[in-house]
Amino acid sequence: MTAAENVCYTLINVPMDSEPPSEISLKNDLKGDVKLKTEALKKVIIMILNGEKLPGLLMTIIRFVLPLQDHTIKKLLLVFWEIVPKTTPDGRLLQEMILVCDAYRKDLQHPNEFIRGSTLRFLCKLKEAELLEPLMPAIRACLEHRHSYVRRNAVLAIYTIYRNFEHLIPDAPELIHDFLVNEKDASCKRNAFMMLIHADQDRALDYLSTCIDQVQTFGDILQLVIVELIYKVCHANPSERARFIRCIYNLLQSSSPAVKYEAAGTLVTLSSAPTAIKAAAQCYIDLIIKESDNNVKLIVLDRLIELKEHPSHERVLQDLVMDILRVLSTPDLEVRKKTLQLALDLVSSRNVEELVIVLKKEVIKTNNVTEHEDTDKYRQLLVRTLHSCSVRFPDMAANVIPVLMEFLSDNNEAAAADVLEFVREAIQRFDNLRPLIVEKMLEVFHSIKSVKIYRGALWILGEYCSTKEDIQSVMTEVRRSLGEIPIVESEIKKEAGELKPEEEVSVGPAQKLVTEMGTYATQSALSSSRPAKKEEDRPPLRGFLLDGDFFVAASLATTLTKIALRYVSLVQEKKKQNSFIAEAMLLMATILHLGKSSLPKKPITDDDVDRISLCLKVLSECSPLMNDIFNKECRQSLSHMLSAKLEEEKLSQKKESEKRNVTVQPDDPISFMQLTAKNEMSSKEDQFQLSLLAAMGNTQRKEAADPLASKLNKVTQLTGFSDPVYAEAYVHVNQYDIVLDVLVVNQTSDTLQNCTLELATLGDLKLVEKPSPLTLAPHDFANIKANVKVASTENGIIFGNVVYDVSGAASDRNCVVLSDIHIDIMDYIQPASCTDAEFRQMWAEFEWENKVTVNTNIVDLNEYLQHILKSTNMKCLTPEKALSGYCGFMAANLYARSIFGEDALANVSIEKPIHLGPEAPVTGHIRIRAKSQGMALSLGDKINLSQKKTSL
Repeated sequence: MTAAENVCYTLINVPMDSEPPSEISLKNDLKGDVKLKTEALKKVIIMILNGEKLPGLLMTIIRFVLPLQDHTIKKLLLVFWEIVPKTTPDGRLLQEMILVCDAYRKDLQHPNEFIRGSTLRFLCKLKEAELLEPLMPAIRACLEHRHSYVRRNAVLAIYTIYRNFEHLIPDAPELIHDFLVNEKDASCKRNAFMMLIHADQDRALDYLSTCIDQVQTFGDILQLVIVELIYKVCHANPSERARFIRCIYNLLQSSSPAVKYEAAGTLVTLSSAPTAIKAAAQCYIDLIIKESDNNVKLIVLDRLIELKEHPSHERVLQDLVMDILRVLSTPDLEVRKKTLQLALDLVSSRNVEELVIVLKKEVIKTNNVTEHEDTDKYRQLLVRTLHSCSVRFPDMAANVIPVLMEFLSDNNEAAAADVLEFVREAIQRFDNLRPLIVEKMLEVFHSIKSVKIYRGALWILGEYCSTKEDIQSVMTEVRRSLGEIPIVESEIKKEAGELKPEEEVSVGPAQKLVTEMGTYATQSALSSSRPAKKEEDRPPLRGFLLDGDFFVAASLATTLTKIALRYVSLVQEKKKQNSFIAEAMLLMATILHLGKSSLPKKPITDDDVDRISLCLKVLSECSPLMNDIFNKECRQSLSHMLSAKLEEEKLSQKKESEKRNVTVQPDDPISFMQLTAKNEMSSKEDQFQLSLLAAMGNTQRKEAADPLASKLNKVTQLTGFSDPVYAEAYVHVNQYDIVLDVLVVNQTSDTLQNCTLELATLGDLKLVEKPSPLTLAPHDFANIKANVKVASTENGIIFGNVVYDVSGAASDRNCVVLSDIHIDIMDYIQPASCTDAEFRQMWAEFEWENKVTVNTNIVDLNEYLQHILKSTNMKCLTPEKALSGYCGFMAANLYARSIFGEDALANVSIEKPIHLGPEAPVTGHIRIRAKSQGMALSLGDKINLSQKKTSL
């Protein structure tokens, strides 16, 4: 602890605008009425905190302020006596303090419990044994006070006095143990038990042994302390586990969520028995479901995921999958996402059926629910989870597909695209499900609203309809979706005939179309018999074409060609063959005619014309080569893609399982519990200490394995060695804040008064508090701490200066300007993964792009990519298979996410200029895209700074 921190405990915010008052005016005010005295006392406290000594006021305060009974003054006096210097320069106690001591003895016997309690709190902060000695009988007497506030603080006072000056109260543990046995108030019991844990652990254990069966009836604050004691005792002395583990089991049933959480965490560290793991996991699941705060849910879910990471615990958690799925009732998308991922990791052949039933119910629940903005994303998550289940457990696909196919007609294109991808994979992999999928696809085909999904559905139908009946049905559906043909003529008629009465029009076209193909007659009659209606009544495919989307027409032409060629091979009658081919050619011709006319919003593109013309040519010639290309090669390319994808998934799963498998080397030492020294058993990190440090923001990051990467690397020099004030800062980066620990050294022979560190920030950083001024003796030094809050992942700069007065000098304030401190954004960026579709969507959406030119001394493409990944904390989404081999150029997609939820995308396009020789460095570009400009620029700067490989 530094000298500055040692002086006082109570921190008071001080406005520094006003001029400090003189000692004489303060003396006069302290002799005035109560209001004046209160204000004067406040000013005195602030001045002493700023380094003023004010010795002349001590007696005035003892004479005129100390005897007052006003509660505000009493409270202020406690702060004053805490911070005022109590000793002479040679270290002896001031004579006046005897009078103060007597006043506090009277306060400890005061009838008002607030005054007694706050005085006892103040005594915890005194560091002078001579002051405390006369007060000991009064402090002991407070243990028997009727009010719990006094008793509670009396325990704390006894504890701190025992810890600092044991000779003043040597029998404290015994005294507190007797007090604890007879005490009824929960907060007093908690403080007393806490003291026994630290002062005399054996007594604490003896007390716990006597009341171990009543632990459930205690208040939650006492239960928390008991959990902590059991944790520490069992880790220090494993033979005690059997004695106390039942108590931890009982505390899992506590009414307090905090106690349940701590008890579950402790139980897992004490025992790895399946029953213990199951009890702890159930307790966690219970907490997630009952707690309303999403942050709590996410924290506890993380603990469950940690449990799953342990290979021996995974089996136990597999039995609890159905309980884990109860968490899906939470509306928060992040919680649902984690829950589904956890359930998917734990699913096995024993419980997959139940999981699929629950997920199907959840999918159906999301249908027609529009009030929540995340419903679409949740539906997409569910579809993906079901997809993964079906891939891993093919028997489930038959149950899942009919439910999911309903969503092809969904308005949300993302969920429908996921379903389509799943259906495409299922129909290719599972031959036995093809008839079912084709049947369901034909059912929903007419209701598909999105052109992208429509194209995909057309492809699946064209590729996998193999029977004569199915082919006929596809043709029927296409005609039904296209409406009356020829399209151009019917549209012109419709426009011209809009003025006619509805009845006249409704008869004509319906009569003509009945004979052509019976199955769709009523539909086409409907669509063409209401010309006065708006465009929404158009059949879907006709609507797409009139909107100018002719890519779907090219897709339709391919589908028609495939089914026509297949129909020819299935049906022997020449007449039927010709009739079917002619109908397919008629549809293509009418679409070409429409594309060239002025009716669509956009004319047909040359590419689409070429594709439709090619299909017409193929149908007119029917050559075996074309038949082979259309009906075999297309399917093979899909099969290659799916098998590559599957291989990649298996590889990543293998890597995961390898990570989790605990391998024991042949020469690893075996630890026998009986032969282990006590200190070796407690090698695990203390959970309670870790959580306390995390709450205080002092989490120590695990330093890099490189011995050079020590804390000294993070020290930034702020001023020069020849400046009157030398300053350097150590930058602690925590999750959402930065703590600057600034060392300030007075290099002059003068005393520097009001030495203040003034900071300002640039970027999304915010200074939390203004550091308080110091007085520095000649050649003295001090540490100043400053907190900076971080709000986003952008390059932040902290700059400022040190200002001070030289004592005795009449000149203005002096100022030393500090160097800037640059905050490294890499502390906030974490590798993440997303699907190709999500990457493309984000790439299209993000408006900020930063293009960085590759300028490096690295000569190998793969090595350069690895170097960039390491220096930017990004993850490479391009599979290893695509990057393997050597061809002189490389393209890879990178993705990362900041802890603030900001996405960062990058595309690396690099090549090796062969004409410049084998030692030529890599060239190319890296394009970075992000939602915010700051993020894109910061990442670009980081890449620019770290492109070159430094030789060690």
